[in-house]
Amino acid sequence: MTEAELKDRLRSFAIRIIKMVDSMPHSISSTAIAKQVVRSGTSPVANYRAACLGKSKRDFLNKLKMVEEELDETGMWLDIIMEAEMLPRKRVSALYDESQELLKIIISSILTVQASLNTGS
Repeated sequence: MTEAELKDRLRSFAIRIIKMVDSMPHSISSTAIAKQVVRSGTSPVANYRAACLGKSKRDFLNKLKMVEEELDETGMWLDIIMEAEMLPRKRVSALYDESQELLKIIISSILTVQASLNTGS
């Protein structure tokens, strides 16, 4: 996957998160969780864009780790939304699956960068 393709995929993910959050019921608990998931679900695209502008491999790696953390958190919130039945599982499950796929891609990138730092390439 190219840098541009991953940026597009993360951007699409963020938009889908926004649309999902806007469809959530207006209860105290869902409003609190909606605020969390919209923050964690939209930040990966911004953090990945920042990573691509990194000044060094270490800077790139640190920013990728932020993307990893935010995607992991988003997956957790999506799981809670499904388990608490705040939205129908079928409405959230594809978004959850995408969060997990994106997380795997980012983790793979992190491992690649770490390996290159360890070998000095």
